[in-house]
Amino acid sequence: MKLLFQAVVVAVSLFVAVGSPSSAAAQEADEPVVLGLMLSAGGRYDNVRMCAGSPSGVPGGPAMDLSFFAGFGLSDTVDLMINLPVVRPLLFWLGFDMIQFEPSVRLTFDRSIGDSTSLVMGPVLGLTVHYGPDYESDTEGEARGPSFWAFGPTVGGYFGIDFTRPGELFNFQLGITPYLTPLFAIDDPEEHRGIVLGGMLEGHFRFHP
Repeated sequence: MKLLFQAVVVAVSLFVAVGSPSSAAAQEADEPVVLGLMLSAGGRYDNVRMCAGSPSGVPGGPAMDLSFFAGFGLSDTVDLMINLPVVRPLLFWLGFDMIQFEPSVRLTFDRSIGDSTSLVMGPVLGLTVHYGPDYESDTEGEARGPSFWAFGPTVGGYFGIDFTRPGELFNFQLGITPYLTPLFAIDDPEEHRGIVLGGMLEGHFRFHP
């Protein structure tokens, strides 16, 4: 995890050093808040939590979500984004009597590569909250294992391209987010602990008020 964090910091530092203001970031700097929707899909290795999309005994599997986010333009090239997952927490709660909640914050830096496109990258920090059985469990029946609470910090990086659409309702951004999360169980007789290592492909719809 330390090496991943160091790599993200170095990459962002180099990016900012050679970067120039992008039209997307400049647009957001003039607006106090940018609201949006994020569609994400990917996969992960997870040797702690049950994955509803994988058979019992398989550590990890596919992951999808729809999130709401708010972006705050801090300068012409810097944006702070707060991401709040919605669909996966509701799906796991209603369908599997589980909690998987992974809010995050990211600080992104923009570099213009054209009149309407820019590169966007930066570190991602978040918190993972889990309540449910481990990956050896079935989703229901007698083979479903006992539930437990587990928490852990998420460290990752975001790398994407922003497509600015002047005069339109929203910009579109496409990117990827690799991440790492160590998980630690709380008040659990089996003392579950492990790691989550994954990546997500993201599509951002950034609405400008």
